[in-house]
Amino acid sequence: MPFPFSAPTFVPKNMFVQYLKNYVYHFNVDPLYQRSVESARYNKSAQKWVVTAQNNVSGLVEEYVSEFFVVATGENSEGFIPNVYGLDTFKGLDIHSSEYENGKTFGDKDVLVVGAENSGMEIAYDLCNWGAQTSVGVRSPVMTSIKDIQGDIIKFTNGQERQFDAIVFATGFKSTVRKWLKEDGGLFNEKGMPKHKSPNQLKGENGLYCVGFASAGLFGISNDAKNIANDIFRIVDGK
Repeated sequence: MPFPFSAPTFVPKNMFVQYLKNYVYHFNVDPLYQRSVESARYNKSAQKWVVTAQNNVSGLVEEYVSEFFVVATGENSEGFIPNVYGLDTFKGLDIHSSEYENGKTFGDKDVLVVGAENSGMEIAYDLCNWGAQTSVGVRSPVMTSIKDIQGDIIKFTNGQERQFDAIVFATGFKSTVRKWLKEDGGLFNEKGMPKHKSPNQLKGENGLYCVGFASAGLFGISNDAKNIANDIFRIVDGK
């Protein structure tokens, strides 16, 4: 379903949320919210995929069974924080960028933002607007900009050290597929990413598919979703 012709080139947040709501209504989709998938495995005797999920509202464990299973959690399903020596001794607040809301609570504090991609620079800019004393740690790879942490003192690989009240890690995300997907037939590697490159990464064994792992943005996700839907339709229509 395309965006309205009146939509701007860069769609703002509220308009994108409304688009998703319209999509759900148009295609009569019934999303199940507040569920955390615990495991997904293929039952060979039944020739079905069995997914168990925790209902975060009722606390009950639910089970879903299907002939096809599409892994659409993508490559950015969990925030990645590098292993920094002494991080557990840090006296201030340390969070991943995905937990950052705004700089209101950081005013007048010394804050280190680790990472200088889009999220890192936007967060640093927002922190400055709220009056925080903001520093950005940048090096390739980003995780080596910090040597170690001792209490509230952060030592850097260039020999400098400084006291900070908070750290925001804008150090990317990682896939969580390996935590819950069982018996994937070799579709994913040890990092939870497809072993094969696009466009050969979409399909595994026993009706297993994956979408959102091609590092191709929303356009790539859209193409993957269409190809998967067409393949499933072809299989069902041929029975």
